[in-house]
Amino acid sequence: MFTGIVECTAKVHQLNRDKNNLHIILNNPFSNKEIKINQSICHNGICLSVMNIYKKTYSVVASEETLLCTNLNFLKIQEEVNLERGIILHERLDGHIVQGHIDTIAKIIKIENRNGSYLFFFRSKKKLDHMVIKKGSIAINGISLTIITSNQYVFNVSILPFTYEKTNLHLMKVGDIVNVEFDILGKYIKKLIQKSKYSSSSNLD
Repeated sequence: MFTGIVECTAKVHQLNRDKNNLHIILNNPFSNKEIKINQSICHNGICLSVMNIYKKTYSVVASEETLLCTNLNFLKIQEEVNLERGIILHERLDGHIVQGHIDTIAKIIKIENRNGSYLFFFRSKKKLDHMVIKKGSIAINGISLTIITSNQYVFNVSILPFTYEKTNLHLMKVGDIVNVEFDILGKYIKKLIQKSKYSSSSNLD
């Protein structure tokens, strides 16, 4: 489990295809004492386990299923990836609950410089279907952000200068694809409502 507060970024060192899997080797911004084999680290919002640790790099593997529902197929060598290690339970939850399980991808369709902040507009691949609400939480490439406005497919968020500079958002441009994870509480509420509607409909039959 993660908070959406990005710790740092790391550059992609190598990309190796192995059948339907993708092996990703990244420069290691942590000391070798700070990460371990099988540890879960959030990479651009995707929970991936550390497979190997080398002197200055470490590797993770993305399965076919992960590749199908994330932006990892667009990943390039030297590209910067947002990183966050798992939450420590006795610390403050400064962002929101992020699982590292991507719901969909979205394309950046507009970036506005608002004289001190940035406004990013995204078009979701999937219909948002009440999964986002004004002032609600969303994770973009693993970054905990607050939604300003939304419609069926388009939503926008405001990015403060610190977040812009300390994550890979400062490298993003119109047309780039990002990973999106909806708020877990919203997903549970939606499921409960759908189940309630189904039960009510069944009782009427």
